[in-house]
Amino acid sequence: MKNTLSLRYQINLRIVLTSIIILIFGGVIAIWQARLSVKTELDSSLNLAAQLIQLNFQSEPQHGTVDVDAWLPRFVSLEQTRHLTIQLKQPTGNIVNFAAKATPVSNTTPPQWFVQLISAQSPKIEQQLTNADAKPISLIIQANPIDEISEAWKESCAFFATLFIMTTITFITVNLLFNKTLKAIGIIVDSLIAIEQGDYQQKLPDFSTQEFDSIAKAINHTADVLDATHKENSALSRHSLQIQEDERQHLAKELHDELGQSLTAIKVMATTTKNDKANSAQIADTIISVCDHLITVVRSMMRNLHPLVLTELGLKASLEDLLNHWSQRHPELSLTLLCPDAVDNIEHKITIQVFRIVQECLTNIIRHAQASEATIHLEMASEKMLHLEITDNGQGCTLTETKKGFGLLAIRERIKSLGGELNIQTGQQQGMKITASIPLA
Repeated sequence: MKNTLSLRYQINLRIVLTSIIILIFGGVIAIWQARLSVKTELDSSLNLAAQLIQLNFQSEPQHGTVDVDAWLPRFVSLEQTRHLTIQLKQPTGNIVNFAAKATPVSNTTPPQWFVQLISAQSPKIEQQLTNADAKPISLIIQANPIDEISEAWKESCAFFATLFIMTTITFITVNLLFNKTLKAIGIIVDSLIAIEQGDYQQKLPDFSTQEFDSIAKAINHTADVLDATHKENSALSRHSLQIQEDERQHLAKELHDELGQSLTAIKVMATTTKNDKANSAQIADTIISVCDHLITVVRSMMRNLHPLVLTELGLKASLEDLLNHWSQRHPELSLTLLCPDAVDNIEHKITIQVFRIVQECLTNIIRHAQASEATIHLEMASEKMLHLEITDNGQGCTLTETKKGFGLLAIRERIKSLGGELNIQTGQQQGMKITASIPLA
């Protein structure tokens, strides 16, 4: 079974990985910038010190001689020399260190690994001077990067602290958002489970997030459609069962009233023929008449159960027979059939459904439309599509009423079972037009 990760875990993991990558790249850039800044600052301080020494010597009247003991303390006290280590090499070879002005930068001492990453080879210069006693001395000036490194460490700590705070805020914000999002998702999932179990009255509330609100409205609409469809199907099932029971009751009544009585009469007349005084010719004529009636009744019952002509002669002949049957019973209604011979090649399961659809439409027209004309038009729109159109000039109805009738509901379900599409156009006193497109593949 495939392991699935929660959305919260995946997003937090990506935030952590992104933060680590940012830390790595940010650290590399920060160290590079700090190293460059320290080097630039030290070079600048060293060059400035060299220029100050040269300018000071050129201004002396003795041209190169200077009272070092008086000048050097003033030079060391300058702000620009705070990054410098100054040593004086006397003629005797002794080295005297002069401490530069101390400038506290930070109470935090940078770690050794940071100092090693930032520090480069400290530059130094050596200046040959002559003191007031005309003795040669050497002034050694070397850059001391510790102050600059401390500043860089402080800035780096501030940078990484800011990044940490931003990452923490991002985590908190994302998780707060996820709490709200996952709560909404949980409500939606619970509603879908309820709908799956048949509770179509379960409605989702309005959400403050536009996307979730759109999903909620779509699910609520789906639930309403499913509820309406479920009620229609339940009503249609009850109606179908009622029709089935009515048909069985009608069939039993026909068998009892027609077949039972006729067979009883035949049996009585057959028994009478045993009597020598019986009029055999008259009895035979009566039996023939009763049998003819039975044949008519049986054919009518068979037509109602299943038209044999549909199997034997095809759809077109069955529709013609159906229209002739209704025309004989209702001569005031003019029925027209437009149907090509090619419909006889349609698959049988489609043929029987089309026949029942036309039969149901004619029944509705005769019972409710009060029409004087009706047309049934079948057309092979292509080799893969059958087009059916049934029109009448009756009183029509509203579209709302078309959703209540079991006849039209049954027609809609038959066409839906074939994968087709149904369209109904009607209005008060405007007749009705039913069109259906049925795929043949």
